[in-house]
Amino acid sequence: MSLWTERILSHFTADLTRLWMACDPDDVLLDEKLLTELRGRGFELMLYEDPFAFRAEYEERYRAAWDRGEQGPAPSLVLHLRSANANALPWDIVHHGRVVRLSLADLFPKLAYSTVQQVEPEHLAGLFHAHQTELQSARGENESKDFILEHVYQLAPRSIRNPVDFWRELLRMHFANRSLPPLFAQHAAGIIQGKGLFTDLPVATWLASKSTLLRVMQDAWYRYLKTLGLDGTRTGEPPPPDYIAKIEIPFDHSDVQVLVDSMFLDGSLHPLAVHSVPAGMPSWIKAGIVQDPAALQALVLKGIDGLIETTPTAASSHKDWSEFAKRYGEILARTHGLPGTEGSEHLPVALDKKIGERIKTLQAQSDERLQAWVAAKHYADLILQPVTKGPVMVHHVPRFLRHRRSAGETKVALLVFDGLAFDQWVQIRERLIATTKRFAFDEGTAFAWLPTVTSVSRQALFSGLKPREFDDSIDRTDKEESLWKTFWQNEGVNSNEVMYRRALRQVNQLDVLEADLNDRRPKVVGLVIDEVDDRLHKERSKKDVAMWIGNWLSTGFVDRLFSLLLDKGYHIYLTADHGNVESTGVGRPNQGVIAETRGERVRVYRSEPLLADSAAAYPTTVRLDIAGLPANFMPLFAGGRTAFVPEGEQVVVHGGVSVEELIVPFVKVSYSGDVA
Repeated sequence: MSLWTERILSHFTADLTRLWMACDPDDVLLDEKLLTELRGRGFELMLYEDPFAFRAEYEERYRAAWDRGEQGPAPSLVLHLRSANANALPWDIVHHGRVVRLSLADLFPKLAYSTVQQVEPEHLAGLFHAHQTELQSARGENESKDFILEHVYQLAPRSIRNPVDFWRELLRMHFANRSLPPLFAQHAAGIIQGKGLFTDLPVATWLASKSTLLRVMQDAWYRYLKTLGLDGTRTGEPPPPDYIAKIEIPFDHSDVQVLVDSMFLDGSLHPLAVHSVPAGMPSWIKAGIVQDPAALQALVLKGIDGLIETTPTAASSHKDWSEFAKRYGEILARTHGLPGTEGSEHLPVALDKKIGERIKTLQAQSDERLQAWVAAKHYADLILQPVTKGPVMVHHVPRFLRHRRSAGETKVALLVFDGLAFDQWVQIRERLIATTKRFAFDEGTAFAWLPTVTSVSRQALFSGLKPREFDDSIDRTDKEESLWKTFWQNEGVNSNEVMYRRALRQVNQLDVLEADLNDRRPKVVGLVIDEVDDRLHKERSKKDVAMWIGNWLSTGFVDRLFSLLLDKGYHIYLTADHGNVESTGVGRPNQGVIAETRGERVRVYRSEPLLADSAAAYPTTVRLDIAGLPANFMPLFAGGRTAFVPEGEQVVVHGGVSVEELIVPFVKVSYSGDVA
């Protein structure tokens, strides 16, 4: 156990009391590892945000059981308050509970409090160890930033002397998924540019945004190959947007080569399709070029094998799963984009077949480990995560948008692409870049709600509520608009400044939308684009869905929608309520219904006997207890890549527990010049 864990958990002794209050303005206690340790000691944690929602859950789930002399959901409950003052809690809670106060200022007295606040929770354990063992005296603000950069992010900007040093450290940092928070990115950029390196270029943006950096690298790679006499067709990548500076990256340096090679294999970078390779070309370049369809297949196969080797486990963090989902989406999109099909005379059949087999291995392994991760209660901890730096679950999105409005983005537009899996987002992104130079994308992820059906997850997305808080409408979607407007009215936004529209998919609908925007001038817009979800239920494979998405994109709907909103000054955030998977039918259970009838990967029961009967009749099904659902809303998930449809039928559906269904894109869309 780390020094950090021991220090924090030393406050909590299970035999002292059932009810605890953590006054924790810095969200120290919400780190996933600390939550897991607390749960292992018999503690559950509940956020105190809405006093009415808290009272309903506390009285129903905990106090009633304790009054009957029963243990309830857990032996002890920790009530988490984002404040240093326990008096914000109800009197009866404070009177009967034990108060613990946690503050980063007290835990890191030798570092500037304002800098420590910017460190992500998962890095605090490492920082605490360095604070206790390396620091002899207090540091000022800039010294604190230097210390944190070195000991948390393994970046020492003062030791960067030349472009090779810079690119090596930048790529190493991003490859390890250690993008810098803005405060540290700006500090590091100031030091680097103060040495005369990359002046007048967006170094801070490159340090903070992996997606922006990859766009710069992609352009630099093609220009580097051209200097070697290699020219050809870009694979999944168009000519560079105008805003990308003509940066020269030292790809021929060994420290850079090893990282670039891995980025091509995991799908982060796209190779160049060439017609021939001059003699004497260095062998390391082969990862970034493809000479024929077979070479592209081989690259995809290597990428799949890399994902199999690095699949997260039941003990991994949600950020590990999020990063995996992005890489998975890139590789899957590349797989769907391979020319031809199995048996095509233009492709090696054996290699094509092997790709299919390895994809199935990857899916089976990731499904099994993700289900184990959910069963280990890590999914339940997502509900508790702070949202200011980005939503972790889809019901966090409204609160995140509230935060962005407070930060100056007064006009926001939420675009919900119903049913859009991450691989399908990759297809949309690449098509837009290929057809227009206008847009840039800052990509993240969010976890959908389980079960991954529209009536549960999309309603949570627009309401900002956990499903147990909209039990009366959990099996339908007709209250989304009122829930969306209620959230914003509670935030002080007038009802006539909030807009909601659904069933958008065709270009001719955008004229009406534009007229509404001109007439009403809303400050907050929520739009449901349902073309993907509608289409996927009509296809038998995701490759067919990808072909249809390609046809739909050619109409210009998405391009015009983005331009329409950006031109009117909206900050666009794009996400989905759930993804989708290819599945094989195992038959329809006779019992159990859910209004979202096309969510064929799950059946929901309102009684334990009915659920038990179906679980016995279908032994491959999976039962998981999902925190945040109503007590009498019990899902039974189809096992593996199966669905509750006629036996043997091939379908593309959703509702279950897989990376493709559960982890969806969350993307900031802007004009390309806005991120330069």
